[in-house]
This record gives sequence, structure tokens and C-alpha cells, in this order.
Amino acid sequence: MTTPTALGTDEACTRLHELTVIDVRTPGEFASGHLPGALSIPLDRIGDALPEIRGAADRGEVLVVCASGARSASACRTLAEHGVTAATLAGGTGAWADGGHDLHRPEGGPRASWAMERQVRFTAGSVVLLGLLLGLLVHPVFQLLSAGIAAGLVFSAVTNTCGMAVLLGKLPHNRPRPADLEAALAALRAR
Repeated sequence: MTTPTALGTDEACTRLHELTVIDVRTPGEFASGHLPGALSIPLDRIGDALPEIRGAADRGEVLVVCASGARSASACRTLAEHGVTAATLAGGTGAWADGGHDLHRPEGGPRASWAMERQVRFTAGSVVLLGLLLGLLVHPVFQLLSAGIAAGLVFSAVTNTCGMAVLLGKLPHNRPRPADLEAALAALRAR
């Protein structure tokens, strides 16, 4: 498995006008701030958008963006498996903002939610605390909740996947509206 090409934030900023930028974060994360001109195609919907992304890649360079670079690298590998070359933004939107570049936040858009990584940390920590408290106050078997989360985190690190993020991504505030994906696909077709 090859590592996708990574563009630095300054290079991406100077070339932004010539790039097709695809943001693979959840719609809530996208609404909290994204690169100007970016299209929202969540990671779990990349397969649905392959023909349009392939067409955009045939017409120019595609830059895939997420919060830190991990999901965008995964998306780039998925695209490469289907013959589509794309680059990732080194450090993601976090590095973009840290580099002094503006993030677009639509007015009147959906309420911004926490980044997926933050949602996972909050959920995992809450379940671990709940398991420990119930184990102390009710019955020791509840400590298995904490053990299950610990095992899941180890598995997540080893496989570079996150089942909890997939589950959290299905919550209503993280789910893309069909019109959002359709609008992004229409914009890709028009480029």
C-alpha cells in the first residue's frame, strides 16, 4: 500500500484555484469550517462518488481533506485502488487553520458539531467511566464495558480503523443529507 502524495498548506493555498478539493469529514465537521471551495463527500460515501471524482481527476488535480490527514489518506488509498490519483492535505484542516489560512463557515448553515476524533474520545471516556462506576457501585461485571472500550481502542490503533467513529458517524448530526451529496456530485460534474 503506497502513501498518498501530501501537499503542504502553503502550497495548497497558492494552488487552491486549480484544485478540486474534497472534504471527507462528516457534514457537521464540514459545517464547522472547511477550505474555500471544498465539496463535502464524507469518507463513507466516497464509493458513491467515484465516477464524479474520477472525472474531476481527469480534468485536474484532486486534493482530499480531513481534520488531521488520516481519513484523507485513507480516502486517497481507496481512490487509488479504483485508478484515481489524489493528494492529501498534510495535517488537514487543523494544519490549514494553524498556518493562518481561513476556513469557510457558511452563514445559516447547520450547527457545527465536534470533530469526529473529539466525539470518539468523549464517547470512549464516558463509557469507560460509566463501566468503572457501575462496576464499583452495582456489580463488577460492568467493568467489562471499560475493558471492551480498551480492547476496541487497541484494535483501532493496530488496524488504523475506528468502529466507534463509524457508529458515531451514523448519528443524525453527523449524517449527510442526500441533497448535500447530490449537490457535491453535481458540482464535481460541472468542473
